[in-house]
Amino acid sequence: MQSDIPRRLTYMQFLQRENYTRHHKYEEEMLQFEYIKNGDLRAIDLAVDNFMSDVTGKLSDNPLRNAQYLFICAMTLTTRYAIVGGMEPETAYNTSDLFIQTVDKCKSVDEVKLLHREMTVHFTKHMVKLKKQNVFSKPIIICLDYIYENLHAIITVEELAREARISPAYLSTLFKKEIGMSVSEYIRRKRVEACENLLKHTDYSLSEISEFLAFSSYSHFASVFHKYTGDTPKVYRKKYFRTSAMESEYLHR
Repeated sequence: MQSDIPRRLTYMQFLQRENYTRHHKYEEEMLQFEYIKNGDLRAIDLAVDNFMSDVTGKLSDNPLRNAQYLFICAMTLTTRYAIVGGMEPETAYNTSDLFIQTVDKCKSVDEVKLLHREMTVHFTKHMVKLKKQNVFSKPIIICLDYIYENLHAIITVEELAREARISPAYLSTLFKKEIGMSVSEYIRRKRVEACENLLKHTDYSLSEISEFLAFSSYSHFASVFHKYTGDTPKVYRKKYFRTSAMESEYLHR
């Protein structure tokens, strides 16, 4: 079997070139798990779009078995990323076991697809709760959600105050008290986190990332990024592009 693998691999690659097919790019696939880890609800649509798409690998000639195998692959990565994001390992592994036991009983590809979406929703929403495990007041929760959804735009204290229906002065005081930093500091930190993910998992240029996350200029982006990470965006990408926490100690159970 092992001696036959190089020949079969060469033939498979030949067929892909002939048929103009490919697998998902690494960054395309990993971004959904990064979203899950961060409790980003964009993970749901992205995972559903990626699961069993036209560029998903073929693991079995049997359609149902192929879907089940793909589900297990997705489940494994989701579990590891959730652990890295802060989920208690035993909870993550037990949840994974339950979903895999369930997929084993599925009778159709459509059932597997529905279960895959349910699994993604479950883990992503669990991570959302973890990110909000500190008890914040309603105005601060509104502001955190608004900041999270609008990192691509310029966000002002006045704008947040209107959303939370309190005065800008009171918001600034309340935010500092509950979050432990100013509104502007929090926004900068969240933008840098978003930049780190984009530098690791996408092919967007440095200037595109800077513009997408509403930095006033590339030099401003580079300066802020260096302040919080110790690296320039270019050096950071060189270090971490196409790497992930999955390649750490959590890779194996």
